[in-house]
Amino acid sequence: MDIKPCRPKWKGTLTDRERFNNQMHYKPVDRCFNMEFGYWEENFHTWSLFADNGVTNNSEADVFFNFDRIEKLSGQIWMHPPFPDKVVEETENTRIIMNGDGLLAEVPKDGHDTIPHFTEASVKTPRDWEKVKEQRFRRDDPARVVDTGAVVKRHPPSRDYPLGVDCGSMIGKIRDMLTFEGLAYACYDYPEMVEDMVETACVLVEDFLDQVLGHIDFDYAFGWEDICFKSGPIVSVDFFRNVVTPRYKRIGKKLHDSGIDLWYTDCDGDVRPILPLLLESGINCLFPYEVNSCTHPAQLLDEYGKDLRIMGGVDKIELGKGQEAIKAYLESLAPLVERGGYIPFCDHRCPPNVREEDYLYYLDLKEEMFGM
Repeated sequence: MDIKPCRPKWKGTLTDRERFNNQMHYKPVDRCFNMEFGYWEENFHTWSLFADNGVTNNSEADVFFNFDRIEKLSGQIWMHPPFPDKVVEETENTRIIMNGDGLLAEVPKDGHDTIPHFTEASVKTPRDWEKVKEQRFRRDDPARVVDTGAVVKRHPPSRDYPLGVDCGSMIGKIRDMLTFEGLAYACYDYPEMVEDMVETACVLVEDFLDQVLGHIDFDYAFGWEDICFKSGPIVSVDFFRNVVTPRYKRIGKKLHDSGIDLWYTDCDGDVRPILPLLLESGINCLFPYEVNSCTHPAQLLDEYGKDLRIMGGVDKIELGKGQEAIKAYLESLAPLVERGGYIPFCDHRCPPNVREEDYLYYLDLKEEMFGM
């Protein structure tokens, strides 16, 4: 069914593309760029405003709330083909499944959102990696070829919304394939194997960028890591400096040579130990910037100045506390929006403990404070 917006789009005098670029480059804007990161799967069933209006996913929710438009272009820059998704075993309350990364995971039968309990990885040794690399990481895989003409037709230079180019993951997807514990052990037991995985990830991104840069007019670059938790990164800072950073620098050079100077990575947790290395690599924006496992965004923006941008950083814990807490938190973000280089939205998927009426209050208050 066609999703109809439940509210008018924020008024403005700039296009979404002009607004995004100006805001992230500290230039004057008509108002704040209006976006959100999304919602837990449970929200689409428990929030009546979604269920009653046929909104079933985050893309539909963006249309429903009439957010500013922002688009991405991704390519086949990781494992292809993935491992087959299949059920390996069932118990009364859980299923043991194999996912696309080749992991065996225990998941609840009732389908509620939870972090899967991974029980085994398909890649454990260099011999496992050699086999998987040969079968699923071929650079000459026809699926990795980009039809740039079709992309330009879909996203013409005259478009009025920002478009980002995917720069993948140098270590986060490797963590997905090896598991948290598997990566931790492999960095010590098989360091050459892990570095070859990082190099493979980098080369596949470079191959993709070589096809699209110069042909398609991008506004920003993006990537995904999720390698940090509340105590910092799951790999050592030395490993990140010596193995990951050089690869990111190679990607960053391609971006900068093509005029792309805004690059965010999606990394949860406390990124502070590796933030100087991210900036050194060319990654100059954090997204969606989890507050509780790190710090209030003002602290990092004050520390790094205009070298750093942040997208996100609206504490989801405060959203769940009610309207008074929401107002107080947004007021703490007002100087950052005024400063530029910052776009406020929930610091991860909005959880179902946030009441619908409080979330609508939050959206209304954002428009009152940061709209025209």
